Amino acid sequence: MMKNNADQGAGLPPAENAVTQEYLSYLKAVRGISDRTIEAYRKDLAHFVNYCANLCLNPEALSVRELRGFIADQSAEGAAAVSVNRALSSIRGFYRWLVRFGRRQDNPCSTLRNLKSPQSLPSFLWEPEMARFAVLPETAGILWPARDKALILTMYSAGLRISELVSLSLPKLEPGLGGGRVIGKGNKERFVFFSDEARDALAVYLPERQNRIKADKKNPVDKLFVNRNGGAISVPGVRWIITKYAERSGLGKHIHPHSLRHSFATHLVNSGCDVRVVQELLGHASISTTQRYTHVDIERLKKVYAKAHPHG
Repeated sequence: MMKNNADQGAGLPPAENAVTQEYLSYLKAVRGISDRTIEAYRKDLAHFVNYCANLCLNPEALSVRELRGFIADQSAEGAAAVSVNRALSSIRGFYRWLVRFGRRQDNPCSTLRNLKSPQSLPSFLWEPEMARFAVLPETAGILWPARDKALILTMYSAGLRISELVSLSLPKLEPGLGGGRVIGKGNKERFVFFSDEARDALAVYLPERQNRIKADKKNPVDKLFVNRNGGAISVPGVRWIITKYAERSGLGKHIHPHSLRHSFATHLVNSGCDVRVVQELLGHASISTTQRYTHVDIERLKKVYAKAHPHG
């Protein structure tokens, strides 16, 4: 197990920190990785570098055996398999960078496999539940009803990530509010579509938005969704809004912003939409990421079978 080191604390040794910082700077400047993802990598690498420092190991020169020791240590400390695998993903990228730029000859992660973890189905709402949740702002009597209904329906009907929702700007919208362009993971732009309900809700919200925003000609607010003070809404702000309505919903489910994206994908797959089309609409780089929504449909079919079949 990893030994404590009072001198190291939570900080990184300056020389080693410089190497990981250089890598993170490369990801941001060259690869265009988002700030949120960079911060996740930073935390994983900080934990890894401190592990190495406590054992007097050089992170740049670890062998595959020593990396397996790191994995074993994390598991012994009670880390979940998904957390260990996420850390491994960050470390793999770090070593790929070292090899690419000639700072070491081999990648010690090349033969490492992820830990097996239980496959959990994504949190989502069935169609009737989503319909109830979408109109909740009309009756809940909290926050900003017109904005919140438009926000929920836009996020759901376009299958947006929370970061994509907050970055959605007026200049990127289509005339008639049929859809718009968003920047997804890897700084990739894609076109998304808005449902009739979302367009109607946006048409009600936009005049109210105009009355709230600050008239600053030097720094005009062009983001579609704004807070009550007229500034661009933040990621924590969206989470807070969804949480408030989840508490009022009475649905008995853990509803978070990504649940709306999961619901969008699940409903498309259940309606027979080709999984590759869903992949394009979600902006997934890999089809395997999208295919988990087919498992949701299988689970639904199992329940229908068990209820309908005489021997179910």
